[in-house]
Amino acid sequence: MPQIGDPAPYFEGLTQGGAHVSLDDYKGKRLALYFYPRDHTPGCTKQACNLRDNYTMLTKSRIAILGVSDDPVEKHATFAAKFDLPFPLLADTEKKTLNAYGTFGEKKLYGRTYMGTLRKTFLIDENGLIIHIIKKPKVGVHAEEILKAFEN
Repeated sequence: MPQIGDPAPYFEGLTQGGAHVSLDDYKGKRLALYFYPRDHTPGCTKQACNLRDNYTMLTKSRIAILGVSDDPVEKHATFAAKFDLPFPLLADTEKKTLNAYGTFGEKKLYGRTYMGTLRKTFLIDENGLIIHIIKKPKVGVHAEEILKAFEN
């Protein structure tokens, strides 16, 4: 997993609308790159809706939001449409970005161990450096966590 102070690993792929997106699109911008397990699940929905509800505040602070999971473009499209998400979701079905950021790994749920996407957020500055990592985002107040971390 990349660390604070490291250059953000390169990523690229398609969003829910089929648009190509890459790290290069965010040069000169502040980016909250958030990784989440699954579209249409309770925690991921709560997190995405918190970011949606605070999107104006985030953009006023010059912070771009990009969500990443290994769900396909089509599933991202229905998720974004159902919850009116104003930010892109990167479909990382081959797990290249997940692996580059160390966000695909062992998880435990109800005593069962399995491999899946780890919920983490990387805050990247205008120069492409990781300035903060939120290792266990609180889904209901994630926008506030992002704003606070970028202020420090």
